[in-house]
Amino acid sequence: MEMFTFSPVAMLKSIQILLAIFAYHDYEVWQMDVKTVFVNGNLSEDVYMTQPEGFVDPQNAGKVCKLLKSIYGLKQVSRSWNLCFDEVIKGFGFIKNVEEPCVYKKVSGSTLVFLVLYVDDILLIGNDIPMLEAVKDSLRKSFSMKDLGEGAYIWGIKIYRDSTYIDKVLKRFNMPDSKKGFLPMSPSMILRKTRCPSTTDEKNRMSEIPYASAIRSIMYAMICTRLDVSFALSVTSRYQSCPGEGHWITVKNILKYLRRTKYAFLVFGGEEELVIKGYTDAGFQTDKDDSRSPDLYSASMVERLVGRVPSKIL
Repeated sequence: MEMFTFSPVAMLKSIQILLAIFAYHDYEVWQMDVKTVFVNGNLSEDVYMTQPEGFVDPQNAGKVCKLLKSIYGLKQVSRSWNLCFDEVIKGFGFIKNVEEPCVYKKVSGSTLVFLVLYVDDILLIGNDIPMLEAVKDSLRKSFSMKDLGEGAYIWGIKIYRDSTYIDKVLKRFNMPDSKKGFLPMSPSMILRKTRCPSTTDEKNRMSEIPYASAIRSIMYAMICTRLDVSFALSVTSRYQSCPGEGHWITVKNILKYLRRTKYAFLVFGGEEELVIKGYTDAGFQTDKDDSRSPDLYSASMVERLVGRVPSKIL
């Protein structure tokens, strides 16, 4: 059933790469929103439903309705919308990226437009305003759209800085006025499984701590723009099943660091050549739990990070 319900969404690293291209070339970046997005899809299956309350046909009260279009609540509604949009946008002359099915490109001579789809949000990046306007007009003719103008927020990320999201996270974990940290993780802090709770009282106390929730919240910021906390997050994420007090203190230190640096920019653009560069480094048996070596791979465009992956090697 999954193959009939799965629907892709744009990856955040793809957004970062496109933003690097946009900043490097000084392209335009516009946003649009699709209204009541999931009623646009067409159904390829036979789907029936009982007659809605208040709209029952008295002469056919014992009959059911056959759906001709998708509606909210269907398992396949997201996929139906994605297939519908894919067909329409290809009709405008866009080509889908093979590796990223929610990123499209249209080229006409020297003009270029990228289109990114994230469920009902659309991001347009291009170098020609008339062509961008033509794309928006075509979208309006096919769907009920809301024009959001120039891109200011991209899926919770403010283009100039993302302090708003960090403020929400700090408030969620009762740390809006906490001390400000200088580092994501102290070099002297060594986390081990031996620091996990061992007694019933310790386990009960730590079960009340929103450890995993904090990890998830920090992870979203890290994936979007805060790649500087990726190593600290990688270390603390290993203990989500049974975190101890020391692990929780380390997570809070990450939040304190984010509070100090919440106005930091992830800057794209510059004079450097638009090429992808990769870097990697590794420690030597520095994990005290399994003696494995942590390593880190990072990728950059225009001397700006667009991806960073910490892991461990055997």
